[in-house]
Amino acid sequence: MSKPMPLAEFTRLPPVHAVDCVDGLAGAIDDAARGAAESHRFLRYGWYEAALAAYGGAARTLTVARDGETVAALPMVGMGPDWLGLASVPGCYWPFRSFPVREDAGVEAIEALLPRLARATRALRIGPVCDGDPGLELLKVAAKAKGWAVLDRFVADSFVLDMAALRAEGTWPRNSTLKKNRFHEKHLGAHGALDWSFVSGEGWSDAAFAALGTIEEKSWIAARTDGSDAKFTGAGHGGFWRAAAKDPVIAQMMWAAMLHVDGVPSAFSFDLNAGALKYAIANSYDPAYGKHSPGKLLYYRNLLRAIEDGMTDVDWGAGDGGYKGTIGAVKGPAIRDWLFVRPGVDAFAAAMLRSIWRRSGHRQTVAAVPEPAAED
Repeated sequence: MSKPMPLAEFTRLPPVHAVDCVDGLAGAIDDAARGAAESHRFLRYGWYEAALAAYGGAARTLTVARDGETVAALPMVGMGPDWLGLASVPGCYWPFRSFPVREDAGVEAIEALLPRLARATRALRIGPVCDGDPGLELLKVAAKAKGWAVLDRFVADSFVLDMAALRAEGTWPRNSTLKKNRFHEKHLGAHGALDWSFVSGEGWSDAAFAALGTIEEKSWIAARTDGSDAKFTGAGHGGFWRAAAKDPVIAQMMWAAMLHVDGVPSAFSFDLNAGALKYAIANSYDPAYGKHSPGKLLYYRNLLRAIEDGMTDVDWGAGDGGYKGTIGAVKGPAIRDWLFVRPGVDAFAAAMLRSIWRRSGHRQTVAAVPEPAAED
């Protein structure tokens, strides 16, 4: 008669990871998001639902549960012709396209997911996303160990601002900057009464979104582009953000600093606040007031309010680093697009095409990171 296994042996048994695949978006996405790093808790069911509503696609979701609790959720939509069998993670360009994983998830959770992913798709695109993204890094380690081809292409450098460090070094913003801001604000006030305000949470209404769209329609983005990258117009991404705001948790993270001149919407700075981190997504202003720097006045007010609220860092993502460097931002993690191609013939073919994929991105510069420019 065999002896019963000691209790200590039971405690050493590895956790059981169960993988499920459902058509559509799984409610378990929110379970993974709640346990994710604070910077990634916006990756909720409502986030992906907004992407499907705005950009289309039929979703499937792979979930990984460890001992009955969801630790990762990977929503996917088809990409290109069906016969190619390609998929991508849905979302908005910025903040990044990724998927939620609990902070205590290990690479073994993603290893458990890979066989089901290989049956669901020939290749998965994740990105654009910053280097160091938790889900990305776990997937890279697991995929390479299991024979997947992992391809990347450079998209852009991000720009980040460590407000806490700058404040610790001395007065920030500089007194000279604040003095210039007061000068511009005085002359801007000659155009009418200035109303500075903030929108978040339950404040997101049709009127609030319309005000942001009105500013964009007057701005450089409407005058110099086709307007498709505008964040709040009908021709741009307005549908996504209106849909995202239906999730009260995401709506609370969505934040806009607003300036009205004589009751007319004239400038905004729109962010996603994720704990101590602020993702700066868009800002715009009416060029009629351009010589008085309404955008600069507003974003300094916005950042000072962020400090009051306990925020320490700003991530601007990609784009023109000129005005960001003026504030004090420096080059941050690279933003890349990734392809994960299942093992076998597909991975072999993908490896042969690695250089083509990389050339389809942008050229990465290797120059030294410049010192922050003076604020004034």
